[in-house]
Amino acid sequence: MARISTQNALEIWCDVTSQIVAGDWPDLTLRQQAILMQVYLKPQPHTVRGLAHALNITKPAVTRAIDALSGLDLVKRKKDPDDLRNVLIQRTVKGSVFLSEFSELFIKEANRCGLVTSEEDTEKAAA
Repeated sequence: MARISTQNALEIWCDVTSQIVAGDWPDLTLRQQAILMQVYLKPQPHTVRGLAHALNITKPAVTRAIDALSGLDLVKRKKDPDDLRNVLIQRTVKGSVFLSEFSELFIKEANRCGLVTSEEDTEKAAA
């Protein structure tokens, strides 16, 4: 397995973020991106308290980020049926599509830098 160099990693990140800024993408902060990734990539259920703990940030900071993300329909809030005091943070179709397209940008840029990705990922990025 090939290792990615620091230079390549930064070039990929630079190119992806430049495309996002220039394109028709939501303007997410790093905190919002981190919360979005936690919700989609880590095991459920997700709560404000759990996300705050996982990211070592305050609950009000998570709440503000969730407000923005839910306003963009990237996540949604739902009352916990087992404990109505809790609010669960859940995935949405729009959020899944967003992250899928976001990952395709990374794959495309990794391929452009000559880094090996799976054949399936290469085909997706070329489409």
